[in-house]
Amino acid sequence: MNILTIAKKELKLGFRNPWSYTFVITFSLLSIALLFINADVEAGIGQYTTMTGTMMNLLLYFLPLMTLMLGSFSVTTEKEDGNWHLLLSYPLSSSNWLIGKYLGIFFVIIAIVSFGFGITGIIGLLFGAAFNSSIGLFLLIFSTLLIVIFLALAIFIGTVSENRWQALTMSVSIWIIFVLAWPIIMISTLSTLQYQTLKVILQIVTLLNPAEFTRIFMIVQLGGGAVFGPEYIRWVEWANSSFGSLYFALLCFIWVCFFMIFAVYITERGRKHG
Repeated sequence: MNILTIAKKELKLGFRNPWSYTFVITFSLLSIALLFINADVEAGIGQYTTMTGTMMNLLLYFLPLMTLMLGSFSVTTEKEDGNWHLLLSYPLSSSNWLIGKYLGIFFVIIAIVSFGFGITGIIGLLFGAAFNSSIGLFLLIFSTLLIVIFLALAIFIGTVSENRWQALTMSVSIWIIFVLAWPIIMISTLSTLQYQTLKVILQIVTLLNPAEFTRIFMIVQLGGGAVFGPEYIRWVEWANSSFGSLYFALLCFIWVCFFMIFAVYITERGRKHG
């Protein structure tokens, strides 16, 4: 049994999972609603318009939670059903098992997002409210980046959770911290610092939130770096530099490797100690 076999298994299970279709319907309806609400609004900076910003916010709120839940549930379901111990009794390395799961779930979520964008684009085209192809491609890339990063975190959550309830609790908690509560946390903890110190610390702690540094990088790529205050000037300069994309890719790679390596370690430890 190899990585490809595990990935194919995850694809089949993913498309049979009722959660997947719930996310498809929800994402499609929200995308269509936001498309029509912002169809006639052109305000913005560069290509970062009200439409683009609204769609990015939808993806930023929706995709991390969906990815965390589907990814962590995939691992914990195997534990609850007893398949986890059975699979690890085969001559299959923990890394191959987890990488196979990662790839299979990744393609399931990409299919969900692509279908949602497709439906939104077709309906928008029929009613004269469609966004252009370049913006659609940009949003798909933004979605892919969020999925790539948060799926590694989801796999890690699944390996440290004993059941789906634990995975759900951890997934929602992390989503709240990274997506909903991040500005509040930053304001409440950093507001007492001197301005120069605050700028330095803010630039560093942003590295700890994949949703935030992905959002900043992608908005800067659209030419909307001016929406960020002087506190993020270093991030804007870095994202606009000639090596900005390379640095961002390296940052994403480090994030993914960090959580996947720890997931493999925890799985191997559980394998040896039963």
